[in-house]
Amino acid sequence: MTTVLIAPDKFKGSLTAAEVASAVATGLRRVTADAQVRILPVADGGDGTVAAAVAAGFTAVPATASGPTGEPVDTAWARRGDTAVIEMADVAGLLRLPGGRPDPLHATSRGLGEVIAAAIDAGCREIVVGIGGSASTDGGAGMLQALGARLRDRRGRDLGPGGAALSALATVDLTALRRRTEAVRFTFACDVDNPLTGARGAAAVYGPQKGATPAEVRLLDAALGHWADIVAEATGRDERETPGAGAAGGVGYAARILMGATLRPGVGLVLELVGFHEVLASLGPGDLVITGEGSLDEQTLHGKAPAGVAAAARDRGVPVVAVCGRNTLTSERLGCAGISAAYALLDVEPDLDRCLTHPLPLLERLGERIARRHLGAGGQR
Repeated sequence: MTTVLIAPDKFKGSLTAAEVASAVATGLRRVTADAQVRILPVADGGDGTVAAAVAAGFTAVPATASGPTGEPVDTAWARRGDTAVIEMADVAGLLRLPGGRPDPLHATSRGLGEVIAAAIDAGCREIVVGIGGSASTDGGAGMLQALGARLRDRRGRDLGPGGAALSALATVDLTALRRRTEAVRFTFACDVDNPLTGARGAAAVYGPQKGATPAEVRLLDAALGHWADIVAEATGRDERETPGAGAAGGVGYAARILMGATLRPGVGLVLELVGFHEVLASLGPGDLVITGEGSLDEQTLHGKAPAGVAAAARDRGVPVVAVCGRNTLTSERLGCAGISAAYALLDVEPDLDRCLTHPLPLLERLGERIARRHLGAGGQR
């Protein structure tokens, strides 16, 4: 019996990864009853990471924490045994900005630290954090404060939220932070190699995406540089140039130098968490993997979930096709990534608005098309 593993990422702004997989599976089953269909939603370390963990058997744990501009937000983290999976995007990310209005100077990572603290207090000692989609450029200072670090200005007052406030930093006290995190192993999903400061730093490269003007970028970059100076004085280590330090507005820097975190590519980390490789190991060349995301484009080939899924399947000789909202990659580019064919919603419905508002029946049609072209009559090749 042919086995089909459906392992897509979300269609951002439209469908969760689980919804994508379920719709494709429905289409497949309409055409063939002879294939065994397995569903395993995935993610790349950004939004959707906790959902992928829950779909793989983790338990969702509700939490309330500070949003990127301080207002409380309802979020969740995932737990299995003493392992926690936490997603920055859902607590302190761009999608949590009230009204979608950016606040580049004052947005904070504090809520992320609050959720990490909740997981530690619940007894978790292995904590995995996806940091894609952040709204802040505060060098991870807010996260550290929530975990016990005391950051004070020259008058001894606790530092306020946001990257701009770092310019007033005078002293750091890491005693409570170290006590709280010393028995915990942290792994942060990080898909960029940017340093903390400079022309390729957190403020210069990602600040404009978070609403920063050129003048605000310069202010934030200087503040992050001052932050690194103070931390270097306190720790004897200057790691502002470390690849990944600029991830998530500097959260990568704070996690690595002050929490001892390991930074790892997001999709590989998530595939391990959800048990993708164990499921893949049961497949052979006669089986099929279906992956996908909202837009297949050049970014897909650089650390996105479909590329990670396809690379792993290719190594085992299992063919891969993809579903998407739209595809801008040539057959050659897809082939280089290990994807033999791509099926887009726009292929069956040229009306973009309809693709966005009614994607599920269209995905079912793509599932039917994949079954006919790649499984053959009765599910046979």
